[in-house]
Amino acid sequence: MTLNEPHIFEAVADEDDQGTRLDKFLSNKLPDISRSRLKSLIGEGQVILKESAQKMDKLSYKVKEGETFVITVPEIVDPDPIGEDIPLEVHYEDEHLIVLYKPAGMVVHPAPGNNSGTLVNALIHHCGDSLSGINGVKRPGIVHRIDKETSGLMVAAKSDKAHKGLAKQFAKHSLERAYYAICWGVPNPTADEIYAPIKRDPKNRLKMAVREGGKESLTHYRVVRRLEPPRKITSRQNVKQGLPPSLALVECRLETGRTHQVRVHMSHKGYPLVGDPLYSRRNNPQKNFSDKAKEAINGFKRQALHAYLIGFIHPITKEHLTFEREIPNDMKQLIQALEAV
Repeated sequence: MTLNEPHIFEAVADEDDQGTRLDKFLSNKLPDISRSRLKSLIGEGQVILKESAQKMDKLSYKVKEGETFVITVPEIVDPDPIGEDIPLEVHYEDEHLIVLYKPAGMVVHPAPGNNSGTLVNALIHHCGDSLSGINGVKRPGIVHRIDKETSGLMVAAKSDKAHKGLAKQFAKHSLERAYYAICWGVPNPTADEIYAPIKRDPKNRLKMAVREGGKESLTHYRVVRRLEPPRKITSRQNVKQGLPPSLALVECRLETGRTHQVRVHMSHKGYPLVGDPLYSRRNNPQKNFSDKAKEAINGFKRQALHAYLIGFIHPITKEHLTFEREIPNDMKQLIQALEAV
């Protein structure tokens, strides 16, 4: 069902619905419309109790057996922001959803300071009339985000029903998501899980931190390979000073999806990401690195993090879909520079 024009629905409460909250009742009766959209309609006065012609504006109203509710779903409106002709690398697309690659440097949502050039602007233009409306607006349904300077795969919904189905999977942590990260140091043990709550850092509102009382957060990691930067030993004194520290290419799989989760968890364990402006050490040891390795590290101006895999159940067809995207060129070049030859 698409809602490109006004629709009127009726929902009748039966014995099993007695005492159910109005928003949950309507969500059960109208599965093609997201619960967030239904909440908006209730707040907008678009839900009427037929028997009394009363507007039902309380989400917590407990329905009674035999009551009939009339729901008016207005025509979807054009989006704000507007679409922009920005090239997209699409891995999969049908009438319900789209899977695409977000390059590093692209913001997902428009915001102050980033009003254009975002992934949402690009999707509105690319999808056009195939967008059937999310919460009454002809726009893509973003159910998860990737940091501006992180590259990788994302999935976005093109309809309310697909948005609702994907959001449920994210809420249940049933989606498969995996990242590649380049870290300072080699994690020990080389495969483990990090179970540590994440909460806003009270000292820096731009950062998240492992803190008691934070949201439950779980990351599984494994070392893919150890990276030994080429060393520059020119004298006996340099030898005494020691060899350059090792780094590692690490795979991180998420059980939860907290803000900055991989970055926070790896830093918390003592293995921050190369190039991370928030969570990495200010002066990472580069003693005796070759000039090539130093140049590569100092020239890498983003966190070395790439969302290479995403897997989920298609919310409409119920098919299991998995997509992978190779490491982008900037991370490939960094890895090459950090491997001894």
